[in-house]
Amino acid sequence: MKKFRFGLLSRIVLAIILGIALGNFSPAVVVRVFNTFSALFDQLIKFIVPLIIIGFLTPAIAETGKGAGRLLLLTVAIAYASTLVSGFLGYGIANAAFPSCVDPSLAAAANAAALEFPPFFKVSIPPLVDVMSALVFAFMAGLGIVATHADVLKRAASEFRALVEKAVSGMIVPLLPVYIFAIFLDMTAAGKAAVVIRTFAAVITITFVLTLLLLLLQYTIAASIAKCNPLKKLWTMFPAYMTAMGTSSSAATIPVTLRQTLANGVKPETANFVIPLCATVHLAGSMIKLVCFTVAIQLLAGRPIELSAFSGFIALTGVTMVAAPGVPGGAVMAAVGLISSFFGFTPAEQGLIIALYVSTDGFGTACNITGDGAIALVVDKFSSKIAQ
Repeated sequence: MKKFRFGLLSRIVLAIILGIALGNFSPAVVVRVFNTFSALFDQLIKFIVPLIIIGFLTPAIAETGKGAGRLLLLTVAIAYASTLVSGFLGYGIANAAFPSCVDPSLAAAANAAALEFPPFFKVSIPPLVDVMSALVFAFMAGLGIVATHADVLKRAASEFRALVEKAVSGMIVPLLPVYIFAIFLDMTAAGKAAVVIRTFAAVITITFVLTLLLLLLQYTIAASIAKCNPLKKLWTMFPAYMTAMGTSSSAATIPVTLRQTLANGVKPETANFVIPLCATVHLAGSMIKLVCFTVAIQLLAGRPIELSAFSGFIALTGVTMVAAPGVPGGAVMAAVGLISSFFGFTPAEQGLIIALYVSTDGFGTACNITGDGAIALVVDKFSSKIAQ
């Protein structure tokens, strides 16, 4: 019999259920104990996020630059453009639809009636650099390594990435379910959980439908360029979509994505290049989720959702997430740093968006990898011209 794997998604869902179930019955001292842990973990997140950005983005730029050719640049450009379009599409739909299903007055009433369970103590762990400084440094270091052919620094950047990966996978990710449990335990004990659940049931449904509409848009554009039937090509990718829904992993889905892309008539040499690359650099589904959930939390908190702020956030997050998807929770952890920088999320709001992202990871990943097939169709159309 196949052994059941109790993965991160299962643990996050269980943490949410237990937090809600136990919140109404837990003594105040228990809630305060977990709130103390939550405060400490929040400081740890703020400390490690700039290191994630530097550790993942610097070697990613350096490694991409080494083999940069026309085909590589075209693929990365299309993937980034797709991620940007998905972000602005998500913002536009969320801005139009969410005000009718996210009522800030309910949150205000819940906050007014909420009980307080302060942590027993707090410890400050200042980050070595802030998020924007880390982002600028990563760009400068990565491009500098490419320009100067600094192989020693490139190797050092790769080794630093391995160190950060170990910290994330060995410390942050295992503690995430406890953090999420503490957040939902506190919300339930304070009387806020009902508002959050009622609000985000509608938000998640709209976001899921939006990922399907994005796929239709991607394949319509790709088919118009490749001169083929978009619905037929999209249907061929359905096995890859369902595999990603089940595994929540772009990397684990690569064999199926590659097989279905070849079935769509893409040349093997193009598919073998584009699919593994896009599994790392194409994050349209993830971007839609982050933008939609951020808009919803902003509305719930009664804060503005200005296009100017979201434009900068989308542009930078599209780059930052590219470096992190290989690590469980890495993409959302890197994005949380930018979210906090742009929108000033509280620790509870950070925990909420992490929980929302991870618990809906399946359909975001499915959107990412199915969109990879559309990019392969476009790149395949131009590959012969580029090679000349």
